[in-house]
Amino acid sequence: MRRARAVEKDSIQITTVKDLTWVFESLASTQVAKVKNKVQMSTEFFKLLWKRYSSIRIDPKKRITNRDESEQNKKQAFVIITAEAGLSGEIDQHLIETMLKDYDSATTDIVVLGSHGANQLTERKIPYVRFFKVPESENYIDVGPVIDAILPYSKTIVYFEEYVSLGVQEIRSINLITSLKDMSEDVDEDVMTAGNTIFEPSLDEIADEMEVTMMKLALSQTILESSLAQEASRFNAMAIAKKRATEILGGYQLEYHRAKRSENDRRMREVMVSLKEKRKRQGARA
Repeated sequence: MRRARAVEKDSIQITTVKDLTWVFESLASTQVAKVKNKVQMSTEFFKLLWKRYSSIRIDPKKRITNRDESEQNKKQAFVIITAEAGLSGEIDQHLIETMLKDYDSATTDIVVLGSHGANQLTERKIPYVRFFKVPESENYIDVGPVIDAILPYSKTIVYFEEYVSLGVQEIRSINLITSLKDMSEDVDEDVMTAGNTIFEPSLDEIADEMEVTMMKLALSQTILESSLAQEASRFNAMAIAKKRATEILGGYQLEYHRAKRSENDRRMREVMVSLKEKRKRQGARA
């Protein structure tokens, strides 16, 4: 059995860990509320912009990435959105495992957002062509460099973590281009064309610019969704860690009391033996 002093030392360390998990849990809870509000605002803005975009297109089937196929990269791009740091549970690991089920190095290039994902891919010896830090959700999310990196590809699949509830997060994937094309099926009847409206610059140039903007918004939306899911996962991870620390601390307290009682009993026995020997010596003198 360990000494009470050693148990007490470990108890102090676990108490510190418990306090830290409570702090991180509280911070994650606050961030969930902030990011959730940003996600809702971004969704509403996306809807407004899409409504304007859908009213100016010439032919919905010919819009969205209206590029020369000869200039396109024959490979597809997988974009994975992960965390910048740890303490987010196992959700990034699950995301990478989901992505790897569809991954073929001969036909696919990987673009990574988040150092946590980049580190995990490196550990697995899986190559990626580009790495970007995840923009802080507190600030304006500039995904222009990411869009520039993936535009040459014929197909782009984005893997991200979706917030379902505080206790549930899921891995999702979307085809960045197809997701926008699917929206184009429901076009308003009141469509502005070059025949009934004057456009400066040309209608094609306006549509091209808006399409890139829509892609940026769609990617920004997935980054916000992923950030929300990561904060929720971090909250759950810290809640589990705090619970575990509490359980360990309870075990240490029981161990401390047993060790203390054992040490007291040992001292008592030593005192009794000492008294017994003293009496024997006194009796021998008499």
